[in-house]
Amino acid sequence: MRDLIVLLFVMSMMPTSFRRPYIGMLVFSWLAYMRPQDLCWGFARSMRLSFFVSLAMLLGWFANEQGKRRFTLWEPRTALMVTLMALIAISYFQAEFQTEYTNKYFIEYIKIIIIALFTVGQCDSKDRLRGMFWVIAISLGFFGVKGGSWGLLSGGGSQIMRGPGGMLEDNNDFALALVMNIPLLYYMGLGEKKKWVVRATQIAVMLTIVTVLLTHSRGAFLALSFTALWIAYRSGKLFRAMMLLTFLAALFPFVAPQDIIDRIASIGNTEESSASARLTTWATAFEMIKDNPVWGVGMRNFQLRYLDYSIVPVSESTTTYVAHNSYLQIWAESGSLAFMVYMGVLGSVFISMGRIYRKCRYRPDLEWAMNYARMMEATTVGFAIGAFFLNRGHFDLWYHWLALVAALNLCANAALRRPPQLG
Repeated sequence: MRDLIVLLFVMSMMPTSFRRPYIGMLVFSWLAYMRPQDLCWGFARSMRLSFFVSLAMLLGWFANEQGKRRFTLWEPRTALMVTLMALIAISYFQAEFQTEYTNKYFIEYIKIIIIALFTVGQCDSKDRLRGMFWVIAISLGFFGVKGGSWGLLSGGGSQIMRGPGGMLEDNNDFALALVMNIPLLYYMGLGEKKKWVVRATQIAVMLTIVTVLLTHSRGAFLALSFTALWIAYRSGKLFRAMMLLTFLAALFPFVAPQDIIDRIASIGNTEESSASARLTTWATAFEMIKDNPVWGVGMRNFQLRYLDYSIVPVSESTTTYVAHNSYLQIWAESGSLAFMVYMGVLGSVFISMGRIYRKCRYRPDLEWAMNYARMMEATTVGFAIGAFFLNRGHFDLWYHWLALVAALNLCANAALRRPPQLG
């Protein structure tokens, strides 16, 4: 029955997705982040529902919006994303290995960039941005509330071993996505006037934090900590915010399950097996970079070429690893040019969002843009820290988020050019 409900809903939205591609984008995002198909038990789990919706909305743009609304809008992020895609493509085509496995991920990456570019063109107003933000916040918030409630009812004794599926299947990726969603829930709640919405988002934030802890992901815990500190720093009430965070930190050892405390306590232990493996992998990544400084070893070739560059003699170990660091993943696989562009697009978020905040702070009618700018910054901090420990250089949510940063920058600048709205 659940499979049938999901299928019927998605199919019923296909005509609307064709006529109004923005609605298709919302449905696509719902399928990507809430993944209702993975909550089913039958035929819907294996159906490519996201593909069908994306096909409908892209064809709908060609049929109904071409010449009226551009496919994408050019600004620093979109230009950098296209540049990065080109550099990664060049790197990939000169790689030693181009297998069915690597081809699959390369094609998926191209799709991610196309959807990101299309998102910029579709989210060209405040209302459209708000709709997209709420779809992502609620979709990921569903799992935060679900996992946190389950954790509290079970006394925190059960670890979350995996996410719902797709890009969120790995528990570390799942935890990182939830950390990125916390600022989204927090700031979207701040921008609402209805008290029940504010309370609901606050509860969702607390339960999402519990869910992140239950994944036992140390990278996500560090990302969560830095995100909280950034939100406190940008709150305008730094002393009060830091006092609250200090209180929560002092309370944590008394309320958290011992296995979570032990897991977090192992973060600085370089003798621990996974930490030692990461250090070895990072050193191996630098060997790849030294030997392939311009184009790298090729997208998804890191593990395939690992033994050629491993600092551990092959006679002692035949185990291969992924980079366990998104920055080294990009650098080793796609070269120094791609790495510089990747770091440039990351840094550009803080430059553009800081500029929006400064320009809008004296415009009460643009308070929404200020909140969104702070939200984008905090989420980027969460990704930037989490990415240091995870192999997520091509994380779908991150590129979608860059698209929304680009859309916000364009919408805010357009609003700033208009006279202030009174009342």
